[in-house]
Amino acid sequence: MAGGLTTHVLDTARGKPAQGIKIMLYRVSGNSHKKIAEAVTNADGRTDAPMLSGAAFTAGTYELVFCAGDYLRASGQAGPGTLFLDEIPIRFGVPDAAAHYHVPLLISPFAYSTYRGS
Repeated sequence: MAGGLTTHVLDTARGKPAQGIKIMLYRVSGNSHKKIAEAVTNADGRTDAPMLSGAAFTAGTYELVFCAGDYLRASGQAGPGTLFLDEIPIRFGVPDAAAHYHVPLLISPFAYSTYRGS
């Protein structure tokens, strides 16, 4: 896929894809955040469609927000109180709108990591 943004979430504590995580995508400009997409991960931990593609995908700064807290509670990895990780924001830049950007999230109740995937 060229010119788009995809993501997926893996639960590293359980060793499997994280199903049912709500993800919101924002376009960031200065102090302004504009929500431009929302999706929920499927059984493979991926969204059913790219988060953004085509003419809507332009160079700039974006932020994915993963609602991990709801997932961690539903999977029995967190209780009802205050969580160490709840909403996880990942801000990144897109210098080339013709390229494919894949931004995965690896989560556990007390840690997360990301990278630019393929």
